[in-house]
Amino acid sequence: MKLITTTAELEAFCAELADAPFVAVDTEFMRETTYWPKLCLIQAAGPDAAAVIDPLADGIDLAPFLAILGDPKIEKVFHAARQDVEIFNNLGVMPKPLFDTQVAGMACGFGEQIAYDALVRQMLKIEIDKSSRFTDWARRPLTDTQLEYALGDVTHLAKLFPMLRARLEKEGRLAWVVDEMANLTDPANYDTDPDNAWKRLRARKHTPKYLAVFKTVAAWRERTAQMRDQPRGRILKDEAIDEIASQTPTDPAAFDRLRAVPKGFAGSKFGPELIEAVKAALKDPETHAPVIARSPQTSTPAAGAVVELLKVLLKARAEDAGVASKLIATVSDLEKIANDDNAETPALVGWRREAFGADALKLKRGELALVLDGARVRVVEVRRAPKAAS
Repeated sequence: MKLITTTAELEAFCAELADAPFVAVDTEFMRETTYWPKLCLIQAAGPDAAAVIDPLADGIDLAPFLAILGDPKIEKVFHAARQDVEIFNNLGVMPKPLFDTQVAGMACGFGEQIAYDALVRQMLKIEIDKSSRFTDWARRPLTDTQLEYALGDVTHLAKLFPMLRARLEKEGRLAWVVDEMANLTDPANYDTDPDNAWKRLRARKHTPKYLAVFKTVAAWRERTAQMRDQPRGRILKDEAIDEIASQTPTDPAAFDRLRAVPKGFAGSKFGPELIEAVKAALKDPETHAPVIARSPQTSTPAAGAVVELLKVLLKARAEDAGVASKLIATVSDLEKIANDDNAETPALVGWRREAFGADALKLKRGELALVLDGARVRVVEVRRAPKAAS
């Protein structure tokens, strides 16, 4: 078992990885009580070398490994990469190029968001011991059992990667995964600027007054959570932000009447600060309110019916392709297509348009029909009778 606890050991290990075509990576971290994830362990494996790196070791400098993650010649392999990518992005490096085996599994027909142990079981015929999954990775020293479990995550991943990649290439779907990786490595997904915090929430109204307070409260919560290193929800729940934006309280009594705001919040150390922020936003809502491009909503019975038909079509096309439907389109995509043939949605671009989007538009035009064939839905072209000569 190779446990790296010094910078010199890490430099030597990274020298072994420098010429590798890929490196499989996983992390163990804690964030139940913090805003910023606490990185407790890094596991890495190339074709010929594997190790566990202890980022909590006294004096260790992670720069050599971060350089590996940023090397464009080395493909970085993760499973369900989003949280791992967030951690490394916070450390100043975006792991690129990236390959997510969960996304690859979806493209290979292993279902929606397949778990790592399930993918290992199905492809490698190995049963993973889960006894160390829910462990305190911040506690030292780590046991041999914990280290073996952690290292297994990447040694199995290093075996999965070439198998999945070969399968995707054979089926002509590698470009599908590459397309998804571009989104996964978009720095905008990991933006922690408090002024942009409102973008992660769903605004229920579009008046300047509501939006000004909505953005202001979201920014205040984000800034406070970061400074105190506490989860956002411990500062204020999402529903409280919407309620404050809707009710616009400007004094302690008004805050205390809100259902989603904790009792006594106005009298706490947070209350006066937030009240002043709300007042400032209300003085000039037009200036404080963000500009939101409003997309058509599924508000008519006809549009709602089209969405339901598109759901059936999506399921049928996903089954035909042997791919998870979520990889092709979301319900939001379907709602946009139902309302607009030229909607700005990934489902109408590139391989998704070929797999589903083009047929979705044909279904809307009445050029395709959905036929129940036993327990399976078939998609058939509608042959229109020629118009009679006048």
